[in-house]
Amino acid sequence: MQQLRLFFIALQFLTRCPVPRWVGYEPAWLQQSARWFPAVGTLVGAVAAGVLWASLQLWPPAVAVLLSMAASVWLTGGFHEDGWADSCDGLGGAVSRERALAIMKDSRIGSYGALGLTLMLGLKAACLVALASVQPALAVAVLVFAHTASRAAAVTLMRLLPYAGDVEHAKAKPLATQADGVTLAVALGWALSIGLLLVPGARLCAALLAIAAVVLWMRRWLRRRLGGYTGDNLGACQQLAELAALLAFAAR
Repeated sequence: MQQLRLFFIALQFLTRCPVPRWVGYEPAWLQQSARWFPAVGTLVGAVAAGVLWASLQLWPPAVAVLLSMAASVWLTGGFHEDGWADSCDGLGGAVSRERALAIMKDSRIGSYGALGLTLMLGLKAACLVALASVQPALAVAVLVFAHTASRAAAVTLMRLLPYAGDVEHAKAKPLATQADGVTLAVALGWALSIGLLLVPGARLCAALLAIAAVVLWMRRWLRRRLGGYTGDNLGACQQLAELAALLAFAAR
């Protein structure tokens, strides 16, 4: 029952989905719920994949992909995309650690954020169009896997780095702590299981390696620039890992 409660906490945090009233809330549960972030990713990916599959029956791949992406963005409220844009703004220029943290707290989007968001969405759309044009069933499966594994990547980053911002003023204070080993094991186990179930084979290995490379690169980059991660950086990690998975499957 407690694990189901933690899943609902994760669902409420990462999406617009309502949860039952009996779930309740305690600050410590949010940190523990990180283990189920990939499971929420599976749900988001399943919705996006369902929209993609249905849309492909009526429209060309490009239209279907954009409708699918719109569905996932609406479901999450652009939560991770916002983190990516803020990270681009804060870390795109040669500014000090303190200035970078201040920029990421600013709700306004700057030139780096606008460019980063445009390129990110464009590249993801291009990969999905390429897949959907040739192998629609694979595109649907990859979409679910990418959403799942990319959230496991964010949890991994939480395990590898300390929190870099001001803990007392963090938007989600319970997440301003390193993930424990159990949380990481559950997150990675879920992501790997979904991958083996939906997209087994050599390209799955390539996608996993690409995601691992993203996590390791972000760990090095954030440690050097900030000394750790912020919530925005977790969203950025999710977006980069999702793109890495799509690029791996779309590669010739």
